[in-house]
Amino acid sequence: MTQAMMKKALLIASLLLPFGAALADIKVAVVNVPRLLEEAPQAKTAMKALQDEFAPRQRDIMKQQQDLKAKEDKLNRDGAVMAEAERRNAEKDLREGQRDLQHEYVEDLNLRRNEELGKLQRSLLQEVQGFAKSGNYDLVVGDGVLYAKEALDITAQVLTALQQHAPAAAAPAKPATPAPKSP
Repeated sequence: MTQAMMKKALLIASLLLPFGAALADIKVAVVNVPRLLEEAPQAKTAMKALQDEFAPRQRDIMKQQQDLKAKEDKLNRDGAVMAEAERRNAEKDLREGQRDLQHEYVEDLNLRRNEELGKLQRSLLQEVQGFAKSGNYDLVVGDGVLYAKEALDITAQVLTALQQHAPAAAAPAKPATPAPKSP
């Protein structure tokens, strides 16, 4: 190492030395966000509410699938004796029915799931921030952590706090209504 490089290293070290003492006093913690999203009682409540909300539509879809299956069976059975245009129309109706059946439901379910996930993430963020403030943490890190000692992980404590703040019983969800069909 040259003398100039050694002087630069000493200068940098002397500049960072005061920060070393300050860094020793910083209280840092890590939160496993995916675990919170999976295990928080609020997450389980939200998912249950979505299941309850979409259950009537799921039953309706199952009935429509049975109807489409009956039409498919009829087409397979009677297709050979149908006129070409009639068979083509029946096949087209069957394909469109199968495509439309799941598309609208999945789209509505994903939209509602994303809404609930957004609410849940905001709630979890507020809970983690409150926990960090009450525990006098200077820094709490979540996503993107490649390694952290177990002693820094406060996920279990945050989950306990979430369980204490969880509502006793969720309000019943209203059934999902299909979106109006466009012409």
